[in-house]
Amino acid sequence: MYFKFTILFLLIFTAGSTTFAQKTSIKPIEPDTSTLTDAKRNRLVPIAIYVPGIETQKKPIPVILSPGYPGKNIHYRYIAQNLAEKGYLVVTIQHDLPSDSPIPTGENLYQRRLPFWETGVANILFVIEKLKKKYPNAEYRHLVLIGHSNGGDISMLMTSKYPDMVSKVISLDNRRAPFPRIKSPRLYSIRSKDQIADPGVIPSTAEIKKYAMTIVKTETNHDDMGGAATKAQLDEINSLIESFLHK
Repeated sequence: MYFKFTILFLLIFTAGSTTFAQKTSIKPIEPDTSTLTDAKRNRLVPIAIYVPGIETQKKPIPVILSPGYPGKNIHYRYIAQNLAEKGYLVVTIQHDLPSDSPIPTGENLYQRRLPFWETGVANILFVIEKLKKKYPNAEYRHLVLIGHSNGGDISMLMTSKYPDMVSKVISLDNRRAPFPRIKSPRLYSIRSKDQIADPGVIPSTAEIKKYAMTIVKTETNHDDMGGAATKAQLDEINSLIESFLHK
């Protein structure tokens, strides 16, 4: 009896030690950064690609991550790395270049910012075509868009224009471009505690129910969603994103 108990204890301890070693040895997936050139538009498109490890699914779901203004391709790493470690193929696109005109402020922002969002949509379409050539096995029919603030507005416009290209959309507190009132793709929004969207951007309670949308309020400030929030707040955002993607 003592011999059997000793063997059982050693097996449990060994298994537990292996699991612990695996968890502590995992390194964050680092991005492959580059600047693409869209010859048709004569425009540079900086990107950062997070490729899931070989131990994850062989046909990853692509995620296009659009930063808030004036976000760079290396920003929002807390989201990109987390999703890549879960098996997603994540690409962060820098939509704003130093040579661009400053984004408009003040009144009537939908009309005045629309050309900037259209540039962002063109960037996304361009990057998707590049991805299809480099990663042909990815599940592009399940494409996910994630965008913060102005990047969320770009994601909403992309969804309105090309709903059949997108499976799920996650907005981190976009405030100017209205949610498309559609059931497909699925729409999800994580809202800040300190910023309010323009009238008509957020669907009414009846519309949220009708179109099966999900809107979640957090205690995180709008600007902090870019990565400056506390670890607990960033973990909450990642958890909310994962929960929605698993639905």
